[in-house]
Formats: sequence, structure tokens, C-alpha cells
Amino acid sequence: MRKSYVKNNIKVNEFEALIKITVEMSKYLYPFIREILKSKEDIKENSIIWNDFNKRFIELIKERFNVDSIRVKKLLNQTENGEIIIKSLLILSFCISNQGCQKLKNFLYDF
Repeated sequence: MRKSYVKNNIKVNEFEALIKITVEMSKYLYPFIREILKSKEDIKENSIIWNDFNKRFIELIKERFNVDSIRVKKLLNQTENGEIIIKSLLILSFCISNQGCQKLKNFLYDF
């Protein structure tokens, strides 16, 4: 899904390393992730937090991903991406547990 001119698959050890880095970063960012999820629950009072996060998410997708891909177009679609974003944030928030690496791997394999 990323912008890349070379078709190459990620190696298993690189995938494992990225999972570990992501889990460690999610532990660090957990308070922010929690605040974003909380803002989505109470959209009337905290819409600024959710809207800022959603806007930045879309900017990063457009900047780093291949926008011609069907999967990426789905991420950019405002009506469809809310569920994907929430699910991703929930998975990241669950990564702080002891089985965080395994939970993230399962989520990515199913995506």
C-alpha cells in the first residue's frame, strides 16, 4: 500500500522488528490514543481532538501511501474510514498488554 517503485516483500525479521517498535511506541502514546478514542465517544464536546487526528491521519496516508490503491482509497473515504481508524486505535491501545505483539500481528494479518 506504500508508495514504492520496487516490489519487494518485507522479511519476517523486519516485520517482527516493526511490530516490536510499534508496540513500544503504543505504550508511550497510550494517553494520547485514549484521549482520541474518548473524543470520538463524546463527539459534541471533543470534536476538535477527533477532527484534528482524522485530518492528520488522512494527510499522512496521502503523503506516504499509493493513493491509486483500492485499500488506500477506502482509508481516505471519510464515510468508511472511521471504523478502520477506531479499530486501529483500539488495537494500538491493547498493545500495552503482555500479549501486545501477538495482538498487533493478528490484526495486521487480518487487514
